[in-house]
Amino acid sequence: MSAAPAIALQLYSLRDAVAQDAAATLARVAEIGFDQVELYNIVEWRSLLESGLAANGLAAPTAHAVLSSGEPETFFEAAQALGVKTLIDPFIAAERWQSRDEVLRVADELAGHADAAKAYGLSFGYHNHFWEVEGRLDGETALEVLAGALPDEVVLEVDAYWAAVGGADVPALLSSLGPRVRFLHIKDAPLVDGALSKDREDQLPAGQGDIDWPPVLAAAPQAELLVVEFDEYRGDIFEGIAQGLAGTRALLGA
Repeated sequence: MSAAPAIALQLYSLRDAVAQDAAATLARVAEIGFDQVELYNIVEWRSLLESGLAANGLAAPTAHAVLSSGEPETFFEAAQALGVKTLIDPFIAAERWQSRDEVLRVADELAGHADAAKAYGLSFGYHNHFWEVEGRLDGETALEVLAGALPDEVVLEVDAYWAAVGGADVPALLSSLGPRVRFLHIKDAPLVDGALSKDREDQLPAGQGDIDWPPVLAAAPQAELLVVEFDEYRGDIFEGIAQGLAGTRALLGA
């Protein structure tokens, strides 16, 4: 990478803890060593996040919001109030990635959201799971088809774990997607019966599984933020995110 990216924590990893005590959770995130977070549930938690971020010196350059779950303007407004720069839609259902025509419709929808987000001073992007790379549409992954149809202003946050467990050659995918890949989600997976485990419960901190990270990072030199995240974690989640931070720093040679 041309310049070392920053490291953030996706708060979805701590969704249960935030719901119980947002202030204490954000304080612990800062104590562990994070100074940036990627927000989740920004409308419902807006007031809690506003106070908690300020109290703990945490910046939130990015946030997730499933725009199909509500009025897009409510998410744009909350993101703007929380100091977010890029709002990212993290979920479009798997059935919409099975044909080229449907993927092109998705691209049109995302382009429309990106245009609307400009009025709030926001850039806009999309985050993948495994189903956007698992199949092929005329030799391309659905994520590549999407990227080819999007205006340049729409960015991508590639979840390298989900791409890897979905069977993608992640460095090749990142190279194909090019400079619109601005953010990467970082978590690891073990080999189970000769393949990377797709079981969310098997997720590991970066460097503790079998994803080959150096080529992945080298293939996205323009990425400005690496985001530590767990969908699920078998151990203590705070220990997990601390190990995730340490592992990600180690990958960067920090």
